[in-house]
Amino acid sequence: MTEHHDALETRSPDAREADLFARLPAVLAAALQAPAYARHLGPIDPGAITDRNALSTLPVLRKAELPALQKEAWPFGGFVPAAPGGFGRLFTSPGPIFEPEGAGIDPWGAARGLFAAGFRPGDIVLNTFGYHLTPGGFIMDSGARALGCAVIPAGPGNTEQQMEVIAAYRPTAYAGTPDFLKILVEAAESRGIDISCIKRAVVSGAAFPPSLQAWVRERGIDAYQLYATADVGIIAYETSAREGMVLNENLIVEIVRPGTGNPVAEGEVGEIVVTNLDPHHPQIRLAVGDLTALMPGTSACGRTNARIKGWMGRADQTAKIKGMFVRPEQIAEIARRHSEVHKLRLVVGRANEADTMTLKAEIYAQPAGLIDAMSSTLQQVTKLRGAVEILPLGSLPNDGKVIADERPVG
Repeated sequence: MTEHHDALETRSPDAREADLFARLPAVLAAALQAPAYARHLGPIDPGAITDRNALSTLPVLRKAELPALQKEAWPFGGFVPAAPGGFGRLFTSPGPIFEPEGAGIDPWGAARGLFAAGFRPGDIVLNTFGYHLTPGGFIMDSGARALGCAVIPAGPGNTEQQMEVIAAYRPTAYAGTPDFLKILVEAAESRGIDISCIKRAVVSGAAFPPSLQAWVRERGIDAYQLYATADVGIIAYETSAREGMVLNENLIVEIVRPGTGNPVAEGEVGEIVVTNLDPHHPQIRLAVGDLTALMPGTSACGRTNARIKGWMGRADQTAKIKGMFVRPEQIAEIARRHSEVHKLRLVVGRANEADTMTLKAEIYAQPAGLIDAMSSTLQQVTKLRGAVEILPLGSLPNDGKVIADERPVG
């Protein structure tokens, strides 16, 4: 497939960047109307935030913090300027995190990813994402209907009824987790039911390893991955190029070092931070807790937006050591206090029935007394004693880990 959903996908990267940051000040001004965002962002001038360097000076808002913040001020913690009654749908997702559905016919930006997967007007989509309280079902539903597809709101489970629905409506496309797609196909095969009508699929919400991709492909289904979160919607999507995932339009995506708001270099693994340019429901530097890396160049499919490698793990690496919690933010604070440091990793181990800590540090230079100074800082920040190991640049793995818990399980 070489078609594109619209002209936004093929504009020059410079034009895209200029458009996004021209729109950002108005979104920031809208966010400041929400009392919690006003406190969180502080006294900023929205008109001065017009490029990535300026944006990176704003604090991140961690998704993991939202449940506690929302409990203090139901339902949205004061981070949404509009009243709950001003939205079309209101959801809750695990956490719990409460989130509203934005305005428009495709408020979660799903149509673009579905189009890249081959969904077209007239397709019948078996949507097995949940419709009960969580937004997953509606994310795909709204995107498919925006493309002119008919949607079967099947939801997950109830395999027998799913078989009846497939036999009756003959859907051409599937939306759901890869695991449930396998369950449906296996159920049909065991019952001798023909579901060859399903030719294409979008999958999300679970791992889709190469072995399962091959299994699905062998059964005549062309499946594409979507990277989505319940609060933002579709952040990135796979295309016919099968090289990483292209970022969605209308989002500013940064990859930062876990525990900080500092963007990492292209190719380095870090945490995904999203700024959503929806003035009705602004999200400013939302750290979603997942790891990925930006890929160089642009996709062979012709879409010019940046690409990510897909989901590469979780950024929340908090570890309990000797009864104390140690967080990535604390490791970032140690780096901040020592300008010689390029990169840190706290390795947690176990020896002689006791927890151990070793702070491994890639450094630019090693002045006299650096190990002792860093050992002191480690104890001050974490309240725990640990060893410090100095390493040359490039020694630590590029996997986004700031805290590596290597204690044996069990």
